[in-house]
Amino acid sequence: MIYLDYVSTTPLNQEVNHMYQSLLNDYFANADSLYSLGLKTSALMEKSRELTAQLLHVLPEEIIFTSGASESNSAAIKGCAFQYQNRGKHIITTAVEHSSVYQSCIQLRDVFGFEVDFISVDASGNLDLKQLEEAIRPDTILITMMYVNNEVGMVFPIEKVYQMIQKINPKIKLHVDMVQALGKMPIDLTHVDLASFSAHKIYGLKGSGVLYKKTSTSLVPLINGGQQEHQLRGGTSNTATHTMFAKTLRLALENLEQKYQYVTSLNHYIREQLTQIPDIVINTPSEHVSPYILNFSCVGYKPEVILHALEMYECYVSTKSTCSSHKSDISRTLQAMGIREDIAKSAIRISFSHHTTQDELDEFLFYLKKTLKTIKKQR
Repeated sequence: MIYLDYVSTTPLNQEVNHMYQSLLNDYFANADSLYSLGLKTSALMEKSRELTAQLLHVLPEEIIFTSGASESNSAAIKGCAFQYQNRGKHIITTAVEHSSVYQSCIQLRDVFGFEVDFISVDASGNLDLKQLEEAIRPDTILITMMYVNNEVGMVFPIEKVYQMIQKINPKIKLHVDMVQALGKMPIDLTHVDLASFSAHKIYGLKGSGVLYKKTSTSLVPLINGGQQEHQLRGGTSNTATHTMFAKTLRLALENLEQKYQYVTSLNHYIREQLTQIPDIVINTPSEHVSPYILNFSCVGYKPEVILHALEMYECYVSTKSTCSSHKSDISRTLQAMGIREDIAKSAIRISFSHHTTQDELDEFLFYLKKTLKTIKKQR
């Protein structure tokens, strides 16, 4: 099997799997129970919170366990909007956000009467910082954006955005979706008020996530009814899953720079090879991007046809963000970059891991060339 869709999800680390199975069997009690088994279960979860905080260089009380990044994004964006709406109802985001951020902002606009500005990117995916600066108003309460784009891979200048906020309106809260950065590049949470993370992108469990919330930031809870997660997320704690987050994160952060350099070399290699194939256009810019993601187009070919043809050889790629994969419209990210329609309609995304080998990439290239020779172009 040649798996090139690590951005979508990752295989479960076996160390995490074994420990998780043990927790399910031995620590099943409700973490809010007052008897010994419940207290032991709670203690394990709180130890995970403490270790996660240490690894991210923040306080334990700033770590909120969630069911994943989509919930973290929603909780951060809506919770912040409702909390600070007395200051204003203006939110700024970008035109290339993950659907969980984009749709949260759309709902706040269409249902709750907030104003939302969507900041543009240029042809290289660079954020228009001048447009962002001009969009900030006295009634702006939240700026929400991703760190690494999940479709094309561009990296946004979060520190510059933070400095802009401090200069113009320090009361604005900055939320960053850091899903595609965690475990792949260094993260500095001193420049953000809120940040979202997901375990299944770093060889952990699905249904497991974290929301970082700085102590100086308040949120209106979206799930009421309990004391869990500092009264911000009611409901019986998924203790085994939450307990595993710290171990998952620790393993993901090991040899971070070494993994990054290795994947960078793979990215350079596959770029060079793809440019030699007729009808292929690379959409991912060459600078200010994550080496873990590469988006390209087989111009004139239906990407879904290529995807299923490669699947016959047990080679797995993606056509766009998995959360939008069942929609037939052009990717919002490619559209925002001004990529020509026929190129955008033919986009394929591959993504790498430190587990990926050059032999696998060579096999992928062989099957891709074979596929392009056997399938028909669109008319």
